[in-house]
Amino acid sequence: MPLRLTSAPVSGIQKRKATNPLRPRASPFASHARSKPGARPPSGVKPAANDHEVDYGPLSDHGLSRYIPETTPVDNVLAALKHIRYGMFDELPATRAGMNSSRIAQTLNHRRLLPPLVSVAHVHTILDAPTKVEREIMELAMEGKIRRLIIPGRGNDAAGLGDCLIPTEEWEVIVKQTKLDAKLKEKFIIVLRRIGNSCAIPASTFSPSEATALFKAGLLVTSSALAKGTSSVPSLPTLITTPSTPAASRIGSTSQPPTPFETPSTPFQTTTLYLSLPNTGPYLKLLGLARTHLLKLLRKSSSGEAPLTLLRDRWDGAIESERSFSVAKRARGEFAGILPGQTSKWKNFYGMSFRWVLEECVGAGLVEVFETGSVGPGVRLL
Repeated sequence: MPLRLTSAPVSGIQKRKATNPLRPRASPFASHARSKPGARPPSGVKPAANDHEVDYGPLSDHGLSRYIPETTPVDNVLAALKHIRYGMFDELPATRAGMNSSRIAQTLNHRRLLPPLVSVAHVHTILDAPTKVEREIMELAMEGKIRRLIIPGRGNDAAGLGDCLIPTEEWEVIVKQTKLDAKLKEKFIIVLRRIGNSCAIPASTFSPSEATALFKAGLLVTSSALAKGTSSVPSLPTLITTPSTPAASRIGSTSQPPTPFETPSTPFQTTTLYLSLPNTGPYLKLLGLARTHLLKLLRKSSSGEAPLTLLRDRWDGAIESERSFSVAKRARGEFAGILPGQTSKWKNFYGMSFRWVLEECVGAGLVEVFETGSVGPGVRLL
């Protein structure tokens, strides 16, 4: 069979297919990836929390700012103690907290167990009147309304963590809430009132069994547990004694004949005891970690400076909000921020307030607040 090759099959003219005039035109976004509303980003890919941030660089400096004292509604030390204590933590988010019931209970219990201590540096920050504040602190201490707790080994300068104040009434309430024997509670409160503003107590004041019970309750610590690495140890208070009467028996004197307390002569009697409060260690640790974290966030700026509003956003984290634009983003399936329970503020610091930790850092001389003249108050590393 002869093989005949021609160009006819490929050289013919082909007709174009008629298009349907009613068919809509393809969208210019048809080639884009589609996702269902509410879909999460792929695992391992998290939206950058700071993509929206701008590194302002060195900010204009118009002098130190009085933003903190001018926006704090207190004018005396007692009011400052109350304000600082109850402003340490933010309220739990009402909706979409991102924490289950166990986590919420853990957060609230940790807050409740912390002692009602307030650093002296924090009081100075919000009142901003050094001479007046120190004079008022001394007057209140002499009147027995507050106590000044100095913890050796926690730093002696402004950045130290060991110089704190607490209302005397609250201290006595803590003592009464412990599981100590009623007589020992009463004796300890009497000792507190007699030693004045001192933090040190002669070991002969309590018997070894009493001191052991107070150690376990967190109301006393030994000098060896606190004074390591420090050269400043508070001096022992002067207690009125007589050659025939032990010091401890004179402390409990009333209108009735005093009952001598047990004071056996043992090596224990040569140890210096210091006042303490339950969970003081966890409180100071939390405070130290919060200060360090805030400084770390401030160092994200190349100049070591940032507007206060930007630093607050970093502390709070890129969280969801109930503002209209955030709700609209969630409805479109876009990233609208993470839940509060997933941020360091709630995971590591139990919801500690940004303003509270900022005031702590200012009082400790770690940062300063200054006026920028354009973006509000700025915060600078020192």
